[in-house]
Amino acid sequence: MKNLETAFQHVRGFTIAIVACAFIAVSFMAWQVKSESIALQSKIYIVSGHTAWSAIAADKSEYLPMLARGHIRAFHEAFFTLDPDEKVIRQNLTRALYLADGSAKRVYDSLSLSGYYSGIIAGNISQRINVDSVQVDTRNAPYHFRCYATLHLVRSTSDVSQSLITEGDLREVSQSDNNLLGFLIENWTTIENKVLTVSNH
Repeated sequence: MKNLETAFQHVRGFTIAIVACAFIAVSFMAWQVKSESIALQSKIYIVSGHTAWSAIAADKSEYLPMLARGHIRAFHEAFFTLDPDEKVIRQNLTRALYLADGSAKRVYDSLSLSGYYSGIIAGNISQRINVDSVQVDTRNAPYHFRCYATLHLVRSTSDVSQSLITEGDLREVSQSDNNLLGFLIENWTTIENKVLTVSNH
């Protein structure tokens, strides 16, 4: 009888130990599956052609200053990158005008009326912009910005460098194929555009 009682106690203890270990193992597996599920939900897969990239989803506010600067840079590069080709000028300016409001359209109209774009074509001039820095205040919407850049005009007889400073406001809008970052530039004005250097060929 004593042997039976001892054996029963051993079996009971062994059973309790197995059940406890199983419970711990199942709990650990459930926690691991949940963690992996949360991690997978935060991943984004971007497919382009035959290539796929994995990205991590994050709160937009964390990257707001970087996204705002990227939008401002993209607008200025599209608006001020010109070649002596009417089709190239039209494509770049169309892309730029999707990123800004009527204030940019008014600048475009003014330059068109003054013959600036026809002068680019007639003079075989290439214009490039180097955005040096962009300052954006993202504390309150709309976000005020100031862009510091250098324009380079390449002519057959000379190269001209100009200092360009612009400012305006940035408003969040819906993202689209024409406006990937979802911002719109408003009240855009040029506060400085002066010649820095002229190099004759």
